[in-house]
Amino acid sequence: MEKKYKLTDETINVDGRTLYRIEALKDFSDVKKGDKGGFVENEDNLSQSDDCWVYDDAAVYGNARVFGGAIVCDNAIVRDNAVLLTYAKIYDHAEVYGHARLYDHAKAYGNAVVCDNVELSGNARVYGCAEIYGNAVVRDNAEVYDYAVICHNAKVFGDVEVYDSAKVFGNAEVHYHAKVRGNAKVYDNAIVSDNAIIYNNARIYGDAYVYDNARVCGDAYVYGNARVCGDAEVYGNAEVYDDTKVYDDAVVYGNAVVCDHAVVRGNAKVHGFAVVRE
Repeated sequence: MEKKYKLTDETINVDGRTLYRIEALKDFSDVKKGDKGGFVENEDNLSQSDDCWVYDDAAVYGNARVFGGAIVCDNAIVRDNAVLLTYAKIYDHAEVYGHARLYDHAKAYGNAVVCDNVELSGNARVYGCAEIYGNAVVRDNAEVYDYAVICHNAKVFGDVEVYDSAKVFGNAEVHYHAKVRGNAKVYDNAIVSDNAIIYNNARIYGDAYVYDNARVCGDAYVYGNARVCGDAEVYGNAEVYDDTKVYDDAVVYGNAVVCDHAVVRGNAKVHGFAVVRE
């Protein structure tokens, strides 16, 4: 096989490893013969076939692999056993390491960190100072940015946005146009879906399910097997838990509590220090 690049004599030391700047040996993609690229530890880090390339001062080392049309550029780092393939792109100061896999048109940039056993695919974007780790999966058109964190076994997919300092973890799922922002947390086995928005300091956990156009914000907690859906809103210091359901245009706020097997629906409003139970 005809090689597309060679290792030059220009080296840098990273984490006690010697990395070599690469130089193109032929034209391909937007790379011209003689162009200098970024740094690799050895030829196993960057495929000699396809259009993948390491640009600028980016570095790929350890057992990391870059294949297909994947791109690493600027000052990005790919290391350990991470794999980039198809058209994945890592740039700016982003870092990808551990056993992370990025493929399709996934991108990590800014100061983002993607590591451990994470899978980032589709048109997913991770940027800002966001962190994705553990066994998390982020795919489709999901965007994770600012200081947001997705970790453990969490799954984020569809046209989702998780941003600010929000955190999705445990076995939680966020999907289908939902948004989680502010300092909100979604965890355990909770699900947020279908245009729902969780923000401020809200907490969604246990086996709770918030969906449709529901809003949970302020310092509200939704947990247990609770369901909040439709155009319902839960905010303030309200708590909705157990096997309750809040839906339609119902609003629960203040220091109100809805628990047991209670149902709040229609245009009902539960507020103050009210407690609604079966």
